[in-house]
Amino acid sequence: MPIETVGVVGAGQMGSGIAQVMALADYEVILMDVSPAGLEAAVAGIAANMDRQVSRGKLAEPAKVQAIGRIRTTVQLGELGTSDLIVEAATEKEAVKHQIFHDLRPHLKPETILTSNTSSISITLLAARTERPEQFMGLHFMNPVPIMQLVELIRGIATSEATFSAVCSVVERLGKTAIVAADFPAFIVNRVLMPMINEAIFVLHEGVGSVVDIDQSMKLGANHPMGPLELADFIGLDTCLSIMQVLYEGLADSKYRPCPLLVKYVEAGWVGRKVGRGFYDYRSEPPVPTR
Repeated sequence: MPIETVGVVGAGQMGSGIAQVMALADYEVILMDVSPAGLEAAVAGIAANMDRQVSRGKLAEPAKVQAIGRIRTTVQLGELGTSDLIVEAATEKEAVKHQIFHDLRPHLKPETILTSNTSSISITLLAARTERPEQFMGLHFMNPVPIMQLVELIRGIATSEATFSAVCSVVERLGKTAIVAADFPAFIVNRVLMPMINEAIFVLHEGVGSVVDIDQSMKLGANHPMGPLELADFIGLDTCLSIMQVLYEGLADSKYRPCPLLVKYVEAGWVGRKVGRGFYDYRSEPPVPTR
């Protein structure tokens, strides 16, 4: 089935990024969120990102205008039902995702493919709660979506070859590189990345090193572009905790136990850049460590 229209659920950092790259690849996009203010901010952010691309000579002004014109917004989930492909990019909570797919059910056309941008939750489990598991799979973009080249493709146990091929074609049209991951907790990228971040938080928790020293160690000693605590703030500590919980519960291995300090930061609401405080306080420039 040719895919020309894409519905995106969630206008946060991931959803707006997905909408941006889809529109630039000539897809007609419907971006849905329950918050009108969130949708307004998302469209403004997309326009600002494209303006930066234009200023750097990476995007022509007419192409930018056309891409913005391909994105429309709605607060009504049912309006996404006519899309050829739907990408769920809501918060990393299983119950929320189940509810979204349940509420979409009566509005979908028979051929619509459903995907989730989940970074850790079982695709088979999400698909089983829909009436079309053969037309469901994982489509996990990396953050920030417009910059990162990798996309993880995850088949559930029932995903059809036709569905997989159609979604592969979308990734190719976006100009990104796809890798295929088996449907195990956190897939490939976060199965490797999140335990490293969690261990860095343990190092801080145990007093082995300071926030700055831990990040400097990995940037200068391992050539990482961002330190693990800085990266955790960028991802969102709430998302990091959710992924570690999925790993811990799904694999029943104590090495995936979330660090108690990570739990405390999330309890405090200090979940990173998006709220102005995490392992760094972003209300000052440059950001200063909070511990």
